[in-house]
Amino acid sequence: MFIGDWMSRGAMYWPEHTAVVDVAKAEAGRFTYRAMNARAEALAGWLRDVAGVAPGDRVGLVAHNGVEYLDAFFACGKLGAIFVPYNWRLHAQELSELVRDTGPRVLLYGDDFRDGVATVRQQVGSGLQLVHLEGQGVLGSVPYTQALSHVSASKVANPRVSEEDIICLLFTGGTTGKSKGARISYRMVAWNTLNTLIHELLPGDVTVTHTPMFHTGGLLVYTVPILSSGGTVVLMRRWDAEEMLRLVEREKVTLFFAVPTQYQQMYDSPRFRSADLSSVRFVTSGGAPLPVPLLQAWQAVHKVPFKQGFGMTEFGPGLFSMGPEFAVSKAGSIGRPNYFIDARLVDDDGRDVPEGATGELVLKGPSMCSGYFENAEATAEAIDKDGWLHTGDLAHRDADGFYFINGRKKDMFISGGENVYPLELETVLYEHPAVQSCAVVGVPDPKWGEVGRAFVVLKPDAQATSEALLEHLRGRVARYKVPKQVELVASLPVSAAGKILKRELRERAIKAGVS
Repeated sequence: MFIGDWMSRGAMYWPEHTAVVDVAKAEAGRFTYRAMNARAEALAGWLRDVAGVAPGDRVGLVAHNGVEYLDAFFACGKLGAIFVPYNWRLHAQELSELVRDTGPRVLLYGDDFRDGVATVRQQVGSGLQLVHLEGQGVLGSVPYTQALSHVSASKVANPRVSEEDIICLLFTGGTTGKSKGARISYRMVAWNTLNTLIHELLPGDVTVTHTPMFHTGGLLVYTVPILSSGGTVVLMRRWDAEEMLRLVEREKVTLFFAVPTQYQQMYDSPRFRSADLSSVRFVTSGGAPLPVPLLQAWQAVHKVPFKQGFGMTEFGPGLFSMGPEFAVSKAGSIGRPNYFIDARLVDDDGRDVPEGATGELVLKGPSMCSGYFENAEATAEAIDKDGWLHTGDLAHRDADGFYFINGRKKDMFISGGENVYPLELETVLYEHPAVQSCAVVGVPDPKWGEVGRAFVVLKPDAQATSEALLEHLRGRVARYKVPKQVELVASLPVSAAGKILKRELRERAIKAGVS
């Protein structure tokens, strides 16, 4: 069975096609499939011959987006090692703990994170081989150029590879607590790629990857599937709305993914109205429901079809998709399950709920992860004895088979004995013309047990009072659902994947003594 050596096949089928454009490296950042294979081969050889990395060993990386993520991923595939990209937003102490927990033999790092990596070295010990991607590096580090110039005496190959072997660890979003390392197998990546090809891709597609590549959205949503089918991936070092629009125009991008907040930022950009988006076949929105007013505002300027989707680190990530023809009629829906995904909605006893009723979304299929790294308890909690992964997401399904997320099981709060789903309230708040972004959380209350607290960011130059927003809600939802307070804020805390960190908002409200 051939599996795992993506760039060897890419160099065979499309040797001179442009595979990767690393924007930060200017013209030196354009790499063909042949060049990408050579880079992966050199790095894999250095890891094996010099650093002593064997199949099953971990290779870590902490850096902003760049071609080095793909070098390391593809090199690990050749070697049978496990790629572990770390969240560059972590505090040095958090990074040290994660490195200690996952035990990489080698850690590649960008110059921006030199101080944090120095702390890691102090806490983990000198047995960790450091490789600096640019700059001077921590004392004892090896320059990345040295690894890339390595010439092996023998070809790097992993003939005993199985589809169940692990290619990388990707950490969960951590919006509700400590992140867990999902074990991503070759099988999982292959089936996700197949799902993506069926529902989304054409040969030669071009995308922009701006989501941090330590996240499943950056590495697996479109990046690896496109590089498995001869397309081109344009890498942004970090998100910038103006730069995104410029790259779509310059690189003739055919599709890309973003979260609603980023679509709002692009819409607000001075470049938006003059940008040439004629090459774009469609865009995909995910991470949160796409407000219909934002969709309509975009399409009043650019007739770009909007697809919507839903995914998660532990499964795929490509789970659900919805075509642009349903963007308004099924507004708020994540669509229907992708081709090789089985989905159910169940109650707390594991029984299927009827159509229209809310239940927990559980999933089954070949693109599921292999549990969590060295965390049997979390794995057993997430995957039941029949092989269904319990997502923790609450959803309902309509008569046409379209799914709608009602919120996180842990986000739901009980006020006066009634279940309240924050997402329902957020959807209503987004209907107010002054609201740009919002989040609702449940906080303790001595009378009702819990009550809602809404945090709202207003659109630039828009005006609305907290009381006006509460009145907007009172006119549309039952009174027990209406938050007790609305707080106007300048911004909302978000994760690297663009998801609102409700845990931080809840902790802030509780710490302030909100009741």
